[in-house]
Amino acid sequence: MSDTISLDGLLDQERRLVFPVFDNGTAVDLGLFGLAIARERALPIVLDITRNRQQLFHAALPGTSPDNDQWVARKTAVVYRFGHSSFYMGVSTPEGGPAFHERYMLDPKEYAAYGGSFPIVVDGTGPVGTMTVSGLPQQADHELVVELIGLFLGQRFGRTSEPG
Repeated sequence: MSDTISLDGLLDQERRLVFPVFDNGTAVDLGLFGLAIARERALPIVLDITRNRQQLFHAALPGTSPDNDQWVARKTAVVYRFGHSSFYMGVSTPEGGPAFHERYMLDPKEYAAYGGSFPIVVDGTGPVGTMTVSGLPQQADHELVVELIGLFLGQRFGRTSEPG
C-alpha cells in the first residue's frame, strides 16, 4: 500500500479477499501459514484468528507482550462491531471531527480503530471472523494481514480472492 491511504482501496481489499469456505481447520491452517511467514521474517507480532467470536488461533512471537493481546482484542471488537477492517474504521474518521471513540460513543478500553484486524468474509455468507496482527506500526499490521490472507487464498484456493 502506498503512503496515500484510500478508503475505496481499503474497501476494495475487503471485497477481493473473500474465502469460499472458512471453518476451524481453515483458521488453523491460515494461522500456521501466517506464523511461518512471521517467524521467517522475525516479526515481533501477535497473530490471532477468530470465527464467530471464538478464538481459533493465537500465537505471540518474541518481542511481544500482554499489551499486544489487548490491542488484538480491541481491534477485533471494531471489526465485529462494524464489519470493516479496523484500519478502514480509523482512516474513515474525518480529520477535525470527533475522534473515533466519541463519534461512535465507544469505550477506548474495548475498541481500537487502528490497523491490524481484518474481516474474514465467506462468499455468499458475509463476515464470519477476523484475522488480527499486533506488534508493528498500524499500517504495517494492516498490510501484513492483507498480504497473508491474499497469499493464503492463492495457495489454498488457487485465487487471489475474486468473489464468485
